[in-house]
Amino acid sequence: MTEPRTRPFMQVDVFSTNPCLGNPVAVVLDGTDLTNEEMERLARWTNLSETTFVLPPTTPEADYRLRIFSLKGELPFAGHPTLGSARAWLDNGGTPRHAGRIVQECGAGLVTVRDHDGLLSFAAPPLVREGALDEEFLAQIVAAFGITRDRVLAHQWVDNGPGWAVIQLPTAEEVLALEPDFSLIPTAMVGAIGAYPDDSEHAFEMRTFAPGVGVAEDPVCGSMNASVGQWLTSTGAAPATYRVSQGARLGRSGTIEITTDTDGTVWVSGATTSHIRGTITL
Repeated sequence: MTEPRTRPFMQVDVFSTNPCLGNPVAVVLDGTDLTNEEMERLARWTNLSETTFVLPPTTPEADYRLRIFSLKGELPFAGHPTLGSARAWLDNGGTPRHAGRIVQECGAGLVTVRDHDGLLSFAAPPLVREGALDEEFLAQIVAAFGITRDRVLAHQWVDNGPGWAVIQLPTAEEVLALEPDFSLIPTAMVGAIGAYPDDSEHAFEMRTFAPGVGVAEDPVCGSMNASVGQWLTSTGAAPATYRVSQGARLGRSGTIEITTDTDGTVWVSGATTSHIRGTITL
């Protein structure tokens, strides 16, 4: 058991310019000497979709190392915790080795975060699994979502660590109408995306469901948007730059910006605001 001591702590709202309408992440800015059990205990206690711990890097290329915990254990990568932790690290006095570019070390490897006049963006990490879903799993998703198979325009494994799969529905309205039965997909990590009309503020509505890690619905999900962005832009199903709305069904107002470089790198950006700053005794 670690001897308790005071550590810097922040809670950051990610992906919304409206106060407290994004996705919060709890960030312990000094996770040194904490055990896995102690990190897991705090993650359960905060009761947020993720809690993170900043540690010294183990490689000279990185500015810091990040461990990311959901309610059910550690994740190799997650999107809103990446942006939120980078914001907390900067607000706590962190100085990147290279101006305007932060390198985060995590379970998925090295993740680059760009800082453009305060707007943070992370480079989507490579997929560890892709390709179409098998029909048996797709049938389970369709049944759990209470829809028919013919409403699925496309489907794909979009796993960059957490285990994501996604289906594409014809409209944003259909995505917002979903009432999933998680008893039919208790271990799934699955999302749904649907398009808005061409003249809308956002191109798509996204919802992400993560019963596999104890989160029924993630308010605004960076990792899912990253991998779906890689899929949609690489196939031409979406333009190189587009905006996604997420969180409406949970009373949130998230906006995610997807931008693709000429080399194919997909960047995920959104607002980050440190709402709680103080200390925690662990």
